[in-house]
Amino acid sequence: MVKHIILWQLKDEYSTEVKEQIKAGIKEGLEGLAGKIPGLLEIKVQTKGLASSNADVMLDSSFENEDALKGYAIHPEHVAVADGKVRPYTKTRSCLDFEA
Repeated sequence: MVKHIILWQLKDEYSTEVKEQIKAGIKEGLEGLAGKIPGLLEIKVQTKGLASSNADVMLDSSFENEDALKGYAIHPEHVAVADGKVRPYTKTRSCLDFEA
């Protein structure tokens, strides 16, 4: 199994209210990919970090293997979510992929 963990920071220009709407859209979009992408075993998005956090959103996903992760990266439904709900609103992205 391969884990794919992403941390994003949202752009600074958004108000708290707008950030909450963006985070809800990211969560809905990414978690909505469950069952739609071959090899995607589990996908969860955390948007309720503690005040000590320096990231706004975390993606925690699991794949059958590295090839499934590569397929996810280019899958049209994932690309649509990334381009429509994530990339326009984020200023930083950190990723850690590993075998579990």
